[in-house]
Amino acid sequence: MTRIAPLSLELATDATRPLLEGVQKKIGFLPNVFKVLAHAPAVLASYLQNSAALGKTSLSAKEKEAIFLATSQVNGCDYCLAAHTLFAGKAGLSSQDIRSAREGKLDAYALLAQQITESRGHLSAGQIAAAHAAGIDDGKIVEVVAHVASQTLTNYLNNVALTDIDFPAIDA
Repeated sequence: MTRIAPLSLELATDATRPLLEGVQKKIGFLPNVFKVLAHAPAVLASYLQNSAALGKTSLSAKEKEAIFLATSQVNGCDYCLAAHTLFAGKAGLSSQDIRSAREGKLDAYALLAQQITESRGHLSAGQIAAAHAAGIDDGKIVEVVAHVASQTLTNYLNNVALTDIDFPAIDA
């Protein structure tokens, strides 16, 4: 049972309603995580601005989804795992790729995201060297950190709120 009730469009403030309508138009429905974020209009606006900016990084959709899945797995966010399983499939990841990304084994980006999340950013010199050896330059490392941080916000929010999952069910 959810601990922070999602706000419907009808109950949204004048500040958040257009933001929520934009999400609904883009995704095709209004996911509960955004309705929970709507309790804090500044946080919703900031999250959407950050997501738009991170959408312009040099990482591919597949790499981003691998990062989101690995981060969400470490953080134990069932909501985000369901959401990003759907989005990863749309980005071209197979079911096996999705399982591998969750385990940090799909590629160097999933592994790096897993390591950053598990260590709370305290990577060893060897882990940085391995990322470099795998072709992840310093700019991309910064981008991975940014995606992990953004994903961690929604992971933690959904874990605190116990947000009702409104994406297709996934295998644990």
